[in-house]
Amino acid sequence: MKKRFLVATAIVSSTLTASFAALGFATSNRLMYVKNKDAALVLEREINAKRYDETWYAKVKKSEQWIESANGYPIKAIFLEPHTTNRYVIICHGVTESKMNSFKYARMFERLGFNSVVYDHRRHGESGGKTTSFGHYEKLDLQAVVKALKVHAGPSLFFGIHGESMGAATTLLYAGMEDSADFYISDCAYSDSSEQILHVMRTTTPIRTSLALRLANVFLKLRDGYSITTVSPREVVKNIVKPVLFIHSLPDEFVLPEMTKELFELKQGPKELKLFAQGEHAQSFNKNPEEYESTIAEFLRAHDLMLPKLASGIPQISG
Repeated sequence: MKKRFLVATAIVSSTLTASFAALGFATSNRLMYVKNKDAALVLEREINAKRYDETWYAKVKKSEQWIESANGYPIKAIFLEPHTTNRYVIICHGVTESKMNSFKYARMFERLGFNSVVYDHRRHGESGGKTTSFGHYEKLDLQAVVKALKVHAGPSLFFGIHGESMGAATTLLYAGMEDSADFYISDCAYSDSSEQILHVMRTTTPIRTSLALRLANVFLKLRDGYSITTVSPREVVKNIVKPVLFIHSLPDEFVLPEMTKELFELKQGPKELKLFAQGEHAQSFNKNPEEYESTIAEFLRAHDLMLPKLASGIPQISG
């Protein structure tokens, strides 16, 4: 009888262990290999919405670069230079998107007197990299893009970084590690990736417990070399000295606006907060383009980051 009990206990224990392992592996797979949007559909979406102008892109001065990441793969970047100026903005897209989603911001910054750099995050668009890490490895890729821009533009470079969603979290993680830009714009960043992933799991899947995430974290550590618990902009935002504009739309149910409010409160020194009444996740610009652009212009002006204006209202471009 005792032997049967021990055998039954061993079977149950082995079954539970195998089930937990399968759950952890499957959840880590979903995180590492999150499905990206089809590139052709993204292009079609941006053209139809008149956020990407093929005629403009054909004519604008630009150069394509392959930038080597410290993580060991190439990053595809495009330097867009409509102006003769040392002023640039690096634009970081969100998860599942590509640099195609960044051109609308490039056009906006062009109107504000800036050149720009758009690039594909790891495992997105044309860039290398096998997994998505929600900012952990992406911040090092951004660091490589910053270094490339500094070489490209020279010692007089004046630049900012704009990020959307995961790109915003990456921007803050980079700034908390290496605060080398002159300003940052964080649009709908999550304050902590563990909390964000758990929120998505609870609102889009039948899983309500944090056990799946804890198991996935074990597998992420083994398979991809990092812990999701360390991907936390809230832990580093206090290190950022330069001005930060935090943006979020109040109807966002994917990344809750409370996360941006938290980041704003934690940031010390110069900062601004803008909450839009319209727009779901990462839709603040799309739903409020004029107000979005004026918000950024006012932020730049308030922190002496804007070029002086001519009588025509066009920013003065300097060499």
